[in-house]
Amino acid sequence: MFRVLFALIATLVIVGMNYYVYTRFLRRVGLFARVRPWLKWGMVAVVGLEILFFMTLRFDTLTSEVFLVIASLLGVSFMLFCVALVYDLVHIPLMRKSYDASRRMVLKTLLDVTMLILAVSYILKGFVGGFSLPKVTEVVVRLRGLSKPLEVVQVTDVHIGKVLGKGFLEEIVRSINTLGADIVVITGDLVDLEVEKIGDALEPLRDIRSTYGVYFVPGNHEYFHGVEGILAHLEALHVKVLGNTHINIGGINLAGVYDLMANRMNHPLKPDIKAALAGCDADMPTVLLAHQPKYLTQLSGNEPLDLVLCGHTHGGQIFPFGLLVLLDQPYVYGLYQHTPRTQVFVSSGAGYWGPPVRVMAPSEIVKLSLRS
Repeated sequence: MFRVLFALIATLVIVGMNYYVYTRFLRRVGLFARVRPWLKWGMVAVVGLEILFFMTLRFDTLTSEVFLVIASLLGVSFMLFCVALVYDLVHIPLMRKSYDASRRMVLKTLLDVTMLILAVSYILKGFVGGFSLPKVTEVVVRLRGLSKPLEVVQVTDVHIGKVLGKGFLEEIVRSINTLGADIVVITGDLVDLEVEKIGDALEPLRDIRSTYGVYFVPGNHEYFHGVEGILAHLEALHVKVLGNTHINIGGINLAGVYDLMANRMNHPLKPDIKAALAGCDADMPTVLLAHQPKYLTQLSGNEPLDLVLCGHTHGGQIFPFGLLVLLDQPYVYGLYQHTPRTQVFVSSGAGYWGPPVRVMAPSEIVKLSLRS
């Protein structure tokens, strides 16, 4: 039911977004006057392909190449929608001024050319950002009661699946192994595949070097593809799953909870903070792994948490989409002071979902230097 509702909403959004792009931007650009009929039918075809993308997500019927092309179209549609909004904001007041016809035409041509340059630059920047390998972001976090410095490397939202595969994960592992990690944590949305389709795509995880090991909590996408099988597969790769439990390592309580998606899907692997923190050493700081920042809104605020590590948001992925993310998540990217005791760090993630596009939300691997 959730997937059906998601597909219907996505269809309405796609139709509305592309209709706005054509009627309020592309159709009004004078340079496109001769090809306007082609543009119109081209937009109709784009809408059809994008609806097909969402309708077939559940059935996994698209090849990797087709998936990538249609996902890219979604990114372009969103970016053109943003440009169309700006075009309207400038065009409407400009055309209301009392200029003579020739001056009005000159101003409109300048506006059209400027906005087309903006659109092309925006789109190119997005694809360059999307196809770039994740960079290392270094953050220092101060924790009370920490007995010794600790280097924690966080990776999240890798989205190994239709497009991003074993080679991409190998590059991530190669970067991790240069960071001298004491602990490596993966905070969900590692895969977008059922376990029987994963093959050897996750084998590079065996090569991660860290003092105390690799730890994982599932994200919402693991629930879409059979979370139990995925977790079992990760355990076989020597990745420790922290599902509503904790471990005392490196002078901290490292705890983890299952994802909020379990509540929506009525899945038995639901997040349980009480179970996760039961028996924690009160003399050690506690670091919690939780995929969605929104999980913090489910807590009382009195839990003995010193740092929460999250992903999910992709930092918005395509600016200004992060403004919409704020409607659903309390935090989008970076380090926040959630309560007087609890800090939250939200990573923008290493991969992408859907369009291979990132604007003002670069992909990253995070090195968190925990200090007293």
